[in-house]
Amino acid sequence: MNLIGTKWKPLLLFHLLEGDLRSGILQKKIPGISNKMFTQTVRDLENDGLIARKVFPVVPPKVEYSLTKRGRSLESILRSLDTWGLEDSQT
Repeated sequence: MNLIGTKWKPLLLFHLLEGDLRSGILQKKIPGISNKMFTQTVRDLENDGLIARKVFPVVPPKVEYSLTKRGRSLESILRSLDTWGLEDSQT
């Protein structure tokens, strides 16, 4: 729970299950997250080895995030949380 037990981490990881996403696109998929919190959260996830950050040497800079093997191992947990949330919101 220390690795994914915050408000934003599971959401970021869940969206990365779709595949690699550019920084701006990933942030737009999470309404309500501030730039500061987004940056802090992706840094934490990267430091924990759950996501990888790839910087492309172009102008303007292009940054892409992806799940690592360790991050992908959380897929069943993240999908279960999503299913539970959908079912709970309908009751």
